Amino acid sequence: MVLDVVAHLQQFLDVFLTVYTVVLLLVILTSWFPRLPYSFTPVLRFLHDVCDPYLNIFRRFIPPVGPLDLSPMAAIVVLIFVRELLDSLMGRLH
Repeated sequence: MVLDVVAHLQQFLDVFLTVYTVVLLLVILTSWFPRLPYSFTPVLRFLHDVCDPYLNIFRRFIPPVGPLDLSPMAAIVVLIFVRELLDSLMGRLH
């Protein structure tokens, strides 16, 4: 029964981190198009409300390079690292 809980937790964390990575990629893509239609405003607000607190952690340490904000790339790399770390730790519990 404990192994089943660990498997479900591992699957939940894997899906959560994958979805959050996709949301970060959407924030990156939408930043390339500054003049999106007005109907996208609620979606953009949601994306930024979800991602900006996490991205602000990296923006404190990584300054923009000209017009490029490299903090989303660092945030995605950290998410991938955390996902792999959690997978290996949860794998040991099996």
